[in-house]
Amino acid sequence: MWNLIPEQDRKGMNKSDILFVLDAMDDYLEEKGLLDVDDITGEVTYLDGDIDETEQLEYVRQAVKTDKRHLTDVQIQLIMDAEMQYGLEQGYYEED
Repeated sequence: MWNLIPEQDRKGMNKSDILFVLDAMDDYLEEKGLLDVDDITGEVTYLDGDIDETEQLEYVRQAVKTDKRHLTDVQIQLIMDAEMQYGLEQGYYEED
């Protein structure tokens, strides 16, 4: 995913920032009942449902702020867009 973000936009962020944003995205999904984690195996299952992307972005922005990470809103959005692009390329998502 790191390579899906243009080099000039990666300035000021690192790979752990990307992992943090991805984890926050999953936390949002879990909170909304769209992600299930098996307590025994740790296996993650993404469930069908609608995602309010604006609400998810705000959730992630708040998580970044709480963790005192120095990511801009643009960088957060770029990471979220890269995740979507990666998911489309891997066949995890279908384009609407």
